[in-house]
Amino acid sequence: MNKEKGGFLQKIDLQKVVIISVLIILTVFFSIASPAFRKYTTIVTLFGYMYYILLMAIGVTFPLITGGVDLSIGTGLVCYSIVGSYLINHQDMPIWVGILATLALGTAMGAFNGFVVSVLELPPFITTLCTMMIARGLGSILAGGLTGVWPAAGTEGGWVRSVFRMTLPGGTIIPIGMIWMLILIVIMSLVLTKTRVGRYTIAIGSNREALRLSGVRVVKWHVIAYMISGFFAGLAALAYGWTFTTITPGTGAGFELDAIGAAIIGGTSMTGGKGSIVGTFLGVLLISLLKTGLPNVGLQANWQQIITGIVLILAVTIDMMRSRKR
Repeated sequence: MNKEKGGFLQKIDLQKVVIISVLIILTVFFSIASPAFRKYTTIVTLFGYMYYILLMAIGVTFPLITGGVDLSIGTGLVCYSIVGSYLINHQDMPIWVGILATLALGTAMGAFNGFVVSVLELPPFITTLCTMMIARGLGSILAGGLTGVWPAAGTEGGWVRSVFRMTLPGGTIIPIGMIWMLILIVIMSLVLTKTRVGRYTIAIGSNREALRLSGVRVVKWHVIAYMISGFFAGLAALAYGWTFTTITPGTGAGFELDAIGAAIIGGTSMTGGKGSIVGTFLGVLLISLLKTGLPNVGLQANWQQIITGIVLILAVTIDMMRSRKR
């Protein structure tokens, strides 16, 4: 009986339980402290923040599990979205060309990161820091100093605006993007836990050399992990461009910190070998809740960054303590 109880307790992810508890406490606190937080528009704003952060976070979970990181996803998001809108607005390309170009560019950047990290064996931090700067400069050059704009609702190609938020005749906005997010969470959870891609990603982070000696082509699967990150950065670029009115060149720095922070808060280990998509989703929900709730109780952006940083430090500290214990 004791063994069965112990086995059951071991299956419970304490970190996820803590995050869910904190989410409930914060929601209750913000609801009591601010009547504005209880409005329906607050939920719409919360989901608006979540879409692009969640997509980046799902993708970057894979490089993090390998023991690496991808810092290029934030400025990359802006760059890819600008490239897609540039092809549509300035090259008269169909909307689907802009969409494919956005996804292809993100995936290509991920493949390049994976190649440099796995084949040339450069540190992931340095590699993706450099590609972050490349993406930032490339987006500014292509934009020519102008903001990027995807087709507006009611124009040709404007259907993209209804993918993540649908406006009813009365003006009520329905955040249908969460349906797609939940579907992606289920799919990528299965990819991470039930497929060869996921198993080898975890194995690379746990013991790369042992995996290599077992005959697995480690480089191939390592590159794929970064390609997943790049592809989801491309998806995040679409979500960002379709949710917000304009994309400003040279921005995006700091977006990657929200995504990486969310994954770590959700239980992805900085040392590699451990992580989950559901945990990443909970981490994104926590960060988005702070971004939405703190302004409603009168705290400015600087305080939001400080509190988010403290939460991240606590998550990393817990992760390092777990790693030492293991």
